[in-house]
Amino acid sequence: MIARSQVAVIGSGIGGLATALALAMQGASVRVFEQAPRIAEVGAGLQITPNGARVLDWLGLGDALDAKGLRAEAVVPMDGLTGRAVTRFDLSRQSPPYRFVARPDLIDMLATACRHRGVEIVLDHRAEALPEADLVVGADGIRSVTRGLLNGDATPQFTGQVAWRATIASAAPPEARIWMLPRRHIVTYPLSSGLLNIVAVQERSAWADEGWHHADDPAHLRDAFPDACGALQKLLMQVEHPHLWGLFQHPVAPVWVTDRVALVGDAAHPTLPFLAQGANLALEDAAVLARQLALHGLADGLPRYQAARRARVTRAIAAASANAANYHLGGPRRVAAHLGLRALGRIAPDAFIGRMNWLYGFDATA
Repeated sequence: MIARSQVAVIGSGIGGLATALALAMQGASVRVFEQAPRIAEVGAGLQITPNGARVLDWLGLGDALDAKGLRAEAVVPMDGLTGRAVTRFDLSRQSPPYRFVARPDLIDMLATACRHRGVEIVLDHRAEALPEADLVVGADGIRSVTRGLLNGDATPQFTGQVAWRATIASAAPPEARIWMLPRRHIVTYPLSSGLLNIVAVQERSAWADEGWHHADDPAHLRDAFPDACGALQKLLMQVEHPHLWGLFQHPVAPVWVTDRVALVGDAAHPTLPFLAQGANLALEDAAVLARQLALHGLADGLPRYQAARRARVTRAIAAASANAANYHLGGPRRVAAHLGLRALGRIAPDAFIGRMNWLYGFDATA
């Protein structure tokens, strides 16, 4: 019931391109408007968890993801002060596989598939007003203009945390390591290109603007982790071009849809990067929106889309926020938490995955 409709998508990130492709697969005529002169992403990594991978399979990109992604074997919480593994949670039996992928590779495979489906991607185009179309999809990210048009202005709250993102050339086992230190943590995982993706988070009162494009001196990153173990110090010494941004808490948008507008991804529900779900939730949005519109049309499908998504993304955002506190424990609470993790990994090694089944086991295409 979306077939032959004219759709305009604002933004060519993961959520925008996935939504464009999903709607084109339902027979819609889709144009994507991107304000940048070219589709370009920094060379950062993403974790594509099984819930996101199911959407990519449904979009016909399973083989491309296999070719570009690296299958993850485990999540390993680490003591960032001593360098010792606290425990190890197996990911190797996840289906579809849990993968690490470079963001530019995922963007490229989505853009290529869009063009093969007849989606027109219009570059160097800043949307000053909503385009004329049967449906406008706001996929314009954390600073979404479309979100503001539907909900008015909202002031995000600084979390008291900043993050650096960087990549270095490094061979590493196919696992995500969470290096936990008091009031700080670092996540590392490899990419198929031979790079190691690094995201480092520090609690502080001073903040940086949102966005990934703020280049920072690598000495500032190293100065934030003076007591880190030798293995971490060695990694941080290799960082040459980190990017810094402040982490802000945004409320889930009260209004996601009108009679001809829908929000997807960060435009609807920005999340903190402590659950690896930003891209995965955007992929889920694309599938649910396309399926609801195909089944129910615009008038009924749009409100059904918001109703189907709101509770799930709210739960995921709350879980991400809780992780930040758990990673940054100090003193006796840190010791107790590490003992608990060790016991969990030894006595019930599958318990972690079982606890995450609500997230990883979800199928947005079903």
